[in-house]
Amino acid sequence: MSLNRTELIAKIAERANLTKTDADAAISALQEVLVESLAAGEAVKITGLMSIERTERAARKGRNPRTGEEIEIPAGYGVKLSAGSALKKAVSN
Repeated sequence: MSLNRTELIAKIAERANLTKTDADAAISALQEVLVESLAAGEAVKITGLMSIERTERAARKGRNPRTGEEIEIPAGYGVKLSAGSALKKAVSN
């Protein structure tokens, strides 16, 4: 089972005593801040919950799975998410 955006907004609105519109605005703002910060190469840390950072991936050689032909995979970026202590504790119980 997974929690979709609509369900997440409803739960946040209920717990924080907000309207669903306000909760949706808060989630949208969080998303924008995460995207902008990671695009700028800045890590985002929410103490106890998680830290998110942009990572560099070096160029490498790979194989086309259909033809077996060797191909060059260019360097790029990825995202690394590390769980914080509160999140780890919640998942381990």
